[in-house]
Amino acid sequence: MPSMSVEEVTADTPQPPPPPSSTATAAAASSKAAPLGSSVIPIVNKLQDIFAQLGSQSSIELPQVAVVGSQSSGKSSVLEALVGRDFLPRGNDICTRRPLVLQLLQTKSKSNGGSDDEWGEFLHLPNNHRIYDFSEIRREIEAETNRLAGDNKGVSAKQIRLKIYSPNVLDITLVDLPGITKVPVGDQPSDIEAQIRTMILSYIKQPSCLILAVTPANSDLANSDALQVARTADPDCHRTIGVITKLDIMDKGTDARNLLAGKVVPLRLGYVGVVNRCQEDIMLNRSVKEALRAEEKFFQSRPAYHGLADSLGIPQLAKKLNQILVQHIKALLPDLKSRISNALVATAKEHQSYGDITESSAGQGALLLNFLSKYCEAYSSLLEGKSEEMSTSELSGGARIHYIFQSIFVKSLEEVDPCEDLTDDDIRTAIQNATGPRSALFVPDVPFQVLVRRQISRLLDPSLQCARFIFDELVKISHRCMMNELQRFPVLRKRMDEVIGDFLREGLEPSEAMIGDIIDMEMDYINTSHPNFIGGAKAVEAAMEKVKSSRIPHTVPRPKQDTVEADKTSSSASQVKSRSFLGRQANGIAADQGVVSADAEKAAPAANGSSDSRWGLPSIFRGSDSRAVTKENFLNKPSSEAVEDMSQNLSMIYLKEPPAVLRPAETHSEQQAVEIQITKLLLKSYYDIVRKNIEDSVPKAIMHFLVNHTKRELHNVFIKKLYRENLFEEMLQETDEIAVKRKRTQETLHVLQQAYRTLDELPLEAESVCNRGTETTGVSKHLDLPTSSSKYSYTASPGTGRRSRRAGDQHQNGYGF
Repeated sequence: MPSMSVEEVTADTPQPPPPPSSTATAAAASSKAAPLGSSVIPIVNKLQDIFAQLGSQSSIELPQVAVVGSQSSGKSSVLEALVGRDFLPRGNDICTRRPLVLQLLQTKSKSNGGSDDEWGEFLHLPNNHRIYDFSEIRREIEAETNRLAGDNKGVSAKQIRLKIYSPNVLDITLVDLPGITKVPVGDQPSDIEAQIRTMILSYIKQPSCLILAVTPANSDLANSDALQVARTADPDCHRTIGVITKLDIMDKGTDARNLLAGKVVPLRLGYVGVVNRCQEDIMLNRSVKEALRAEEKFFQSRPAYHGLADSLGIPQLAKKLNQILVQHIKALLPDLKSRISNALVATAKEHQSYGDITESSAGQGALLLNFLSKYCEAYSSLLEGKSEEMSTSELSGGARIHYIFQSIFVKSLEEVDPCEDLTDDDIRTAIQNATGPRSALFVPDVPFQVLVRRQISRLLDPSLQCARFIFDELVKISHRCMMNELQRFPVLRKRMDEVIGDFLREGLEPSEAMIGDIIDMEMDYINTSHPNFIGGAKAVEAAMEKVKSSRIPHTVPRPKQDTVEADKTSSSASQVKSRSFLGRQANGIAADQGVVSADAEKAAPAANGSSDSRWGLPSIFRGSDSRAVTKENFLNKPSSEAVEDMSQNLSMIYLKEPPAVLRPAETHSEQQAVEIQITKLLLKSYYDIVRKNIEDSVPKAIMHFLVNHTKRELHNVFIKKLYRENLFEEMLQETDEIAVKRKRTQETLHVLQQAYRTLDELPLEAESVCNRGTETTGVSKHLDLPTSSSKYSYTASPGTGRRSRRAGDQHQNGYGF
């Protein structure tokens, strides 16, 4: 069936100047819009074909026009009228069940050195197969729909992509979406309405998508399903174009003038009214060409539509869609190029992280060696603070090691008081133990040596703990190296972790041994000649002043009674002490604490007649009565008998056994207080010297034996332990997940490269976006749509029915179409 071009529509139209589908309008659309569309729309079409290879994985949204409408609203008739051929499935039930991406591409006509041939190409068919029979195109759409959506009137979101090449079309890209339905029919699922609305919103919610909302004229525009769903995605109606279909079946006496003028539901881009073929026309195989002529005659015969030339007819709709889409594409081009460029860089980086596959032994060896070398470089960079992935939110790598040394280890040692666990009694006990059986004339050196060694030994545990902290940090650093690169080889990652873990433990052992030696060296030689050591003279002077100052505030005169009692207590204690060494009971067992019985104390003065006794014997010996009798008997008896009696009657002297644990007295003299203070000053002075030595030597030992040693020798250890040909295949075995990701990123990278090269094909004038001011179209602010330079309105001359043309008349809704 022959098609009808825009020029052919105007060829059969009589004068005076025709209505919207006239030669002047169509020719202007063809001559002005086509060059614009030919510069950018084919490029976008090519990009759509390229990104279609990725399917739903594509994150790049391209400019397009989505056709939205309720079921049987006339969407298919509008699309066929734009093409000029019958090619879409038809029927009483839902016909469009998969999104149809329709790309209209204008070719050169025979008169312009081209061909008048028209054909279609499906993207899913191989080798760009051309189909010249449009009935076959319809059958292919039906077959492809049933292939995925089934025969039960269900829907599928997977696209069908169709290109129509014809000299009779303008460059436009449209997406025909399933019609909105309310009630499931046949085998349709119960949620068919929700499925279709979700599918429609997935397209029109993108800012890059223009919305062509199709509504039949015989329905209430305010309740239009198409406009309602369009307003959900485009609340301000900035990118919605309204199409009023079936104007010829409105009730007699009514018209759509107010609808087309935007007085009922305003749209920024306005409305276009069209007349569709009815079901009878389709059944009688009435051609689209004939339908366009009938549409033209309809508008000529309806005075109500005079003056709305820019909003009536299929040719005007084609022109409007072409111009708006071109300007929309031009407005989005800078952002589109930026998004494709960024996606290309990110995908290339991701694909590079997955690496290449090599199966030869030499290739595997080179790959493994490359991994080991890069790992060691990354390890050193993290330690030295030269990593490219340096964090700005927290300390990492070598900075954490420095923090452990200075803010944890050194600070903790400086907060330790060397005398915090030593009481004055401990120090006094040590001093008395150091004097031996003699009383010391000066403060002995031995207690200082013993006590300072004990305090130095306390530095061993925090020093070893510091080494363990550094070991843990090195393990963390090793895990951070090349995390993404080594994900593809889990076996290699595990082996490397094992090797470096063992190697770090080997470095920890000499570090801990060196730390122990440093502590032992400090303990083995107490260098009292150190220039920073306080020395004896200064220590004695400082101790005397401290003791003197501490005693002055506590010197308070005591009452006389207390003094007397104290003297009595001292005298009594002296007597008890004397008795403790010499006293014993009559049975020969030493009394506890050497205390004489009360009866013996009373009997002594009674027997002697006096409390005094020479040699103090009454205070030493017990039994004064027996002693008097013994003395008298001793004087009266012969000498031999007297000696025998004396040996029998005199009591033997027993000493009290010392207790198992001896402690010094609770009170100490001023001299002892001075000795304690001297010892404390010496301890603190020398401990500070040792502490500074430890703070300096321990980090050096750790850095030498652990940190720097692993950094220097790690590569050699890797080569020795892992670079073995019999291990190549096992260690370089990657997971299936990585293989899938590599394939996916490779495909995405290829698509993005194609898209980037396609954008380079754009002419310079198409890449520049003109920032014009507000024009009468009201579109340039949002879509940069140019104002039409020549617009016509048609008015009926009184009594003749002829129409006169007035140049420059604008549509009263201000949209310029």
